[in-house]
Parts: sequence; C-alpha cells; structure tokens
Amino acid sequence: MALTRKKALLFYYTQSGQLKKILDAVCDPLSDEFDFVYAELKPVPAYPFPWPGMDFFQAFPESVMGIPCTLEPLAIDPDENFDLVILAYQSWYLSPSIPITSFLKSEASALLKGKPVITIIGCRNMWIMAQEEVKKHILHAGGRLVGNIVMTDRHHNLVSVITIMRWLMKGRKKGRGFWGRIFPEAGVSEKDITEAGRFAAPIREAFHEGSPDTLQEALLGEGAVRISPVLLTIEKRGLMMFRIWARFILRKGPAGDPKRNCRLKWFRAYLLTVIYLVSAPAGIIVWLVHRINARKTRETVYRYERNELVTNSKNRHS
Repeated sequence: MALTRKKALLFYYTQSGQLKKILDAVCDPLSDEFDFVYAELKPVPAYPFPWPGMDFFQAFPESVMGIPCTLEPLAIDPDENFDLVILAYQSWYLSPSIPITSFLKSEASALLKGKPVITIIGCRNMWIMAQEEVKKHILHAGGRLVGNIVMTDRHHNLVSVITIMRWLMKGRKKGRGFWGRIFPEAGVSEKDITEAGRFAAPIREAFHEGSPDTLQEALLGEGAVRISPVLLTIEKRGLMMFRIWARFILRKGPAGDPKRNCRLKWFRAYLLTVIYLVSAPAGIIVWLVHRINARKTRETVYRYERNELVTNSKNRHS
C-alpha cells in the first residue's frame, strides 16, 4: 500500500544563498515522501549583500531589539494543511535575523499553529540566544518545536570573525592570493553542507512512526547540535551588553537615520576591541569556571541541546 505523501512548509531567508543550500541538503533526501512548499522571506527594501560601508552595523539595534521590517506578502493559502513546518534562519548580533523576527511577529506566524516545527540554523558559531527567542515565538504562535539542526563555521572564533566579515563586506567566501593562503573559506564548509543529508533519516523515521516529539534525541545522535559552554557564556554576557548598546543607539533615531552614525561607529570600535583584546583572556577564565562547575555546565548544555526553554520571564536572556 502506497504511503500518503506529507506536506511541509519551508520558511527561509538568505542573502548569500548558503542557508538555502543547507535547507536543500537536509530536505532533498525526503522529496520522495514530502511535498515541499518553499516560502522565501523577502524584506522591503531588500538588505544588501555584500553589505556596503556602515549598513551592516545599521542593522544591529533592530536585530537585538527585535524591531521588524516590512516583508513581501507570502503567496500561501492559510487554509492549506501542512504536516510539518521548517524554519531556516541565521543569527544576527546574537539574535534572530530581522527578516525571521519580522515573520514571527506577523500574522503569517499563525501558519505555525498546531504544527510540529523544525528549526535549521546556519551561522558563524553563536546561535543559542537567538534560538531562545525563536522558541518563544513558536510557542506563542501555537507551534511545537520538535527538532533543531545547527550548521556552523568550525574554525576558531577569532579566525571566523575575520573571514565572515570579509565575506559580508566583499561578497567572497574565499580570499585571493596571500589572504587565501592564510585564511580558510568563510562560513559553513561545503563538506558539512553535503553531509547534512544525514538528518533526513531521523526526520523520516519520526514522521513514519507518528512521533515527531521524539525527533530531537535522534537528531542529536547525528550531531545536529554542538554546544561550546565557553561560547554559550560569552553569548549570554554579550547579549546583555548588546541590548545596552542597542537602546543607546536607538535614542538617536530609527534605521538609516544619519544621526546615529556616530554611536554606531563607537559600537563598532567596542565590538572589535572586545573580540580581539578581551575575548581570548575572558574565554580562558570562563573555561576554568566551567571546569570547576562541570556538573552544572552539563545540565545547562543538556537543556539547550533538547530545545527546553531555558530563559524565564524575569530575565529574557539569562
């Protein structure tokens, strides 16, 4: 007896195309059983890629504070039934990207109601605080987060900062000449993207058995989530400071207001100073603290890996 084909709705936003490649790598092996409907989120006006000048930093306050942008209307029948929703996104400044936040704060988020949801994240290496926000939006929309797959740049934190900034500003993943010999290609490696097809098997099995709520454990068995306790702590502290800076900049005006350019340049200087002068020694201290408190660290990592909503109502990002 032939199996009834399932339908999945895939929301995504990408500038470079990398996230779409990750999404395809995960979903293509499932195309014999799922009919996929792709819903690309398109901001109005579109964000540039590569980012010219200070435009990249202009997006900082709105990213951190969850201020939405305008999106093109989605051509999706709200009455159409889907068995699964996949939400693919990037993190910007330790927060969900503005387009994905805009979708999750729009009326279109009602499409998640009553549906099992899988999140797929493609980013540099810090995504946990962004996922905490996305979890809350999914819960508020009435969806059930059943799985999370995270694809990151595996190179050292200080190296990936350099390569990702060049990619964002120049539009090239791989440098040329001497730069190309010294630094690796930016972003998620092609090998990791190709191998992302392994996540299809747990997804297929979970839906065959009618038990998508057990999916995350199976995905973890395939290496879907890797958490560095050191980076987790840096994220938490970093987002606290980012929120202070974001409020400070927003006092000078909304996105694109030239009055806030000076404060954005101060933030850029602060960010680069923290990354290159503070993060290394701070990371050593954090590593030692986690070694001393190994049991508590394991418990915290366990909760984040399994999509438990760790943040509480009093402190959204602790």
